Amino acid sequence: MSNGKRTIALSKTSLLKGIQCPKSLYLSKNPPAIELQTDPDLEAKFQTGREVGILAQQLFPGGTVVPFSDLSATEQIAKTRELIEAGAKVIYEASFSFDDIFIKADILVRIGATWEINEVKMSTSVKDPNYDDVAIQYYVVTNSGLPVSKVSLVHINNKYERRGEIDVQQLFTSEDVTEQTLARQEALPKIITDLREALQSYKPAIDIGRYCSDPYDCEFIPYCWQHIPEDSIFSLKGRGINKFDYYSQGIISLEDLPIDKLNKAQKFQTLATINKQDSTNHDGVRDFLDSLWYPLCHLDFETFDTPIPPFDRTRPYQKIPFQYSLHIQEKEGDEPIHFEYLVEPGNDPRRELAEKLIAEIPKDACVLTYNQTFEKGVLKSLAEAFPDLADDINARIENIRDLMIPFRKRDVYRWQMRGSYSIKVVLPALVPELSYEDLSVSDGLMAMRVYHEMCKTNDPVKFTEIREGLFEYCRLDTLAMVKILGELQEIRNNLNQ
Repeated sequence: MSNGKRTIALSKTSLLKGIQCPKSLYLSKNPPAIELQTDPDLEAKFQTGREVGILAQQLFPGGTVVPFSDLSATEQIAKTRELIEAGAKVIYEASFSFDDIFIKADILVRIGATWEINEVKMSTSVKDPNYDDVAIQYYVVTNSGLPVSKVSLVHINNKYERRGEIDVQQLFTSEDVTEQTLARQEALPKIITDLREALQSYKPAIDIGRYCSDPYDCEFIPYCWQHIPEDSIFSLKGRGINKFDYYSQGIISLEDLPIDKLNKAQKFQTLATINKQDSTNHDGVRDFLDSLWYPLCHLDFETFDTPIPPFDRTRPYQKIPFQYSLHIQEKEGDEPIHFEYLVEPGNDPRRELAEKLIAEIPKDACVLTYNQTFEKGVLKSLAEAFPDLADDINARIENIRDLMIPFRKRDVYRWQMRGSYSIKVVLPALVPELSYEDLSVSDGLMAMRVYHEMCKTNDPVKFTEIREGLFEYCRLDTLAMVKILGELQEIRNNLNQ
């Protein structure tokens, strides 16, 4: 199934990488002399994608898998040809090569005398890069001699709600993308030729650009962006100036920016960073503190989401809380009483978590969060899932206040925050003795990943280590809120003296 021409071997993945940026393709074949960190969260995402792909095979039952782990590429191609010639109706992971480009089609279905390519994605809609993906598959499969009459993208239906066993016909939806696939065929040969020429020459002289993170974050950003200082034009938060336009003019440092061209927020960040200047709006701090009351409950959730709904009455990518931390202060300045929850692996945590939370948070208490949109969203989904608990949950929702507000409004700003109001940035700026840096779990994505690892492991030592790491991380989130609130109160008290 190859035309026999001796060329640089490529895969669909490497071609897609090259379409985004030829330099990225070159570096993947010629690794730079710099240590690049692996991304375990990305590997977890790939594993989830594999699970979605296997489940989607049930849409076209009775097929045969061409395994990639047990066979070489040549053997996979031969196995695919064998199945086609034997009259197979459905082939999973069908393998082809043309012009030394190797691809695997997720689900290949015979339709009379022709075939349909079904590419499975775990997204909830078709995205632009998906069209290049299927275009490459069509190019290789058809040039290998197999007629293809239809190309479809199969993706997750985010309106589906699980009731009992997964209904794959409802979980997935399919879109015919044959037209878009055919429209890309004429340009593909030149794209492939150009990418091979880039691989055979010196490293492409391609500077940084929007393609570094569009459509995907490139793994070589740490290498290609080495020359960009921490306080650069790219550190500016929010929308405003066209950063790459200024970069193309040789303007990189914040100090070189024309201040009068910046919007109000970016001008504020730039001047504060350059001058290492802090600022405090005492009226704003006082107004925020006056909006709170006691008892005061500092609340933080950890959640996971998956494309395949794990429990009854859940939807794809629904945020499901598996853990919370709660620090309660009876009055201002009190040492907080701590409560926490972490579900046992394999169980639906939602009702148990909701009941425990209702019991621990007094109905008339002020509930303090950091980014209330997230916590309110979690609580609203719990109220919808359990109507008998809805009144109690909604009472807590009504009492939620957001500790992020004085930092988002820049009523309190420290130059080290560099335009951010994330709690991970605010905490060390205000309370330098506390930090997330030395924790085994240091952010929400990592918490989600290790929670899934904890659910799958049979190693009791690893299980205990992950569990303790999750407790420590979530506990710090609410302790951080206690300490940050204390700093705001200290600002107000010093003003009143």
